[in-house]
Amino acid sequence: MNGASREALAAARERLDALTDNTSVDAAKLAEELAAVTALLQREVSLRRVLTDPSQGAEAKAELAGRLLRGQVGGETVDLISGMVRSRWSQSRDLVDSVEELASTADLTAAQRSGDLDDVEDELFRFGRIVASDKELRAALTNRSASAAAKAELVHSLLGGKARPTTERLVVRLVTQPRGRSLEAGLESLSKLAAERRDRMVAVVTSAVPLSDQQKQRLGAALTAIYGRPMHLNLDVDPTVLGGIAVRVGDEIINGSVAERLDEVSRRMAG
Repeated sequence: MNGASREALAAARERLDALTDNTSVDAAKLAEELAAVTALLQREVSLRRVLTDPSQGAEAKAELAGRLLRGQVGGETVDLISGMVRSRWSQSRDLVDSVEELASTADLTAAQRSGDLDDVEDELFRFGRIVASDKELRAALTNRSASAAAKAELVHSLLGGKARPTTERLVVRLVTQPRGRSLEAGLESLSKLAAERRDRMVAVVTSAVPLSDQQKQRLGAALTAIYGRPMHLNLDVDPTVLGGIAVRVGDEIINGSVAERLDEVSRRMAG
């Protein structure tokens, strides 16, 4: 992507991150709905052209997307897609590619929340190696005359119960909706997305009351200083939280049991 499409995708990624900051949002469901929108836009060429037509007003395109999707998918998905079609796109295909990327990212976010992201990344890599070494398997997964259901069943037989559900969903979508890509290119793209999520440390922050923007910035800076890596905050509100705030980074809980780190965070948040 280049030009307008690159900027539009960057904005869409930020909106997805902001949405999934809220741990009450079901990231796996969001991924499923975004994947369904990807299939719709891939199938309906005239629709995606209308939604990316620069001569059409941004609000008119957002209204059209809302009318088509409302009642079919959740409000979060409608809002994401509406925001995307308000942006300018260099090519109509870029919109489809971007919605597909958001679907994969949402699934990887769900894996990150459950602590499975490292395993998903490893499983995607190992599956790619298996495909590369087995010509018959690759032929079966890329056979254009085979039905999507048959390919999905083959993936289920290979990965079911042996890989994380996120890995299975991602591979099923890839082989049933290749969208002109080679299987190898698709797996490489998924592995890259997983690596990007893994390198992005996430802190799950539960507070008794919503944090102000200034508090969020200070907390993020404090955690970055503690862990030595950029920190993304997933925020949740729970009035029963003792002491007003609890932070979890990976398996570590930053609360009264890690007093010095909590004091460090508190001092930095206080400025």
